[in-house]
Amino acid sequence: MNSRVGMKRLCIAFLMTLAVQHLAAEPRLPIGEFSSNRLDGWEHKRFKDETRYQLQTLDGVVVLKADSHAAGSGLFREQRIDLEQTPILNWSWRIANRLSGLNEQSKAGDDYAARIYVVVKGGLAFWQTKAINYVWASNTAKDTVWPNAFAGDHAMMLSLRGSEAALNAWYSERRNVRADLQKLFGEDLRTIDTVALMTDTDNSGGQVSAFYGDIWFSKD
Repeated sequence: MNSRVGMKRLCIAFLMTLAVQHLAAEPRLPIGEFSSNRLDGWEHKRFKDETRYQLQTLDGVVVLKADSHAAGSGLFREQRIDLEQTPILNWSWRIANRLSGLNEQSKAGDDYAARIYVVVKGGLAFWQTKAINYVWASNTAKDTVWPNAFAGDHAMMLSLRGSEAALNAWYSERRNVRADLQKLFGEDLRTIDTVALMTDTDNSGGQVSAFYGDIWFSKD
C-alpha cells in the first residue's frame, strides 16, 4: 500500500473516531421526530373543541401543522427526562398569523399561536405540579414572564417570541429547562415528566395556524 494512501486512511479513521466520541459525549434525545413523518408517543388532549394537527411537507421538510378555530386541544408526550444529562430543549416553529387584541395575562386572552411546555408532575400531591409554557405571544413583549391566568404560579408563562417576530418565518429555540425551572420556581428540579405543544384559540374564539419542527433534548 502506498504510504501516503495509508496515512490518509489512518487520518480518516481517527477523525471518525473523534466524531463518534463527540456524539457520545453530547447525547441527543428525540421527542418529536416530525421530519421523519412520525408522531410516535404523542397523545391528544382536548380542552374545548379540537385544534387540527397533521404532518405535512413544507419547503421539502415534514413538519407538524396546527390549525385552531375557536378550539383548544394539544398534543403531549409523557416521558421522564433527566435534566442532569440533557437539560437543553431544542425546537423550531413558525406562525402564519397573530391573535390580535388579547390580554394574554387574562383568562379571556389565554390563547397562543404556538406554545411548547414542560411539566413536572406532583403525583398524588397534584398541587405540586409545575409547568413552564414557552409561548409565541401575539401582544406580550418578548422575554416577559407571568403566571398562567388559570393555573396561577403553578404554570409560568415565558414569551419567547412576540409581535416583533416575522410571520411565516422559522425560528429556532434552545432553552436550558433546568435553569429555567430554578429561576421561575426557585427549585433545582432534575427531571420533567411531560412535553406538550398546543395552538389554542378557545378563549378568544379566534383562528390561527402554526408549524412545529422537530423537538429534542441535548446536553449542550
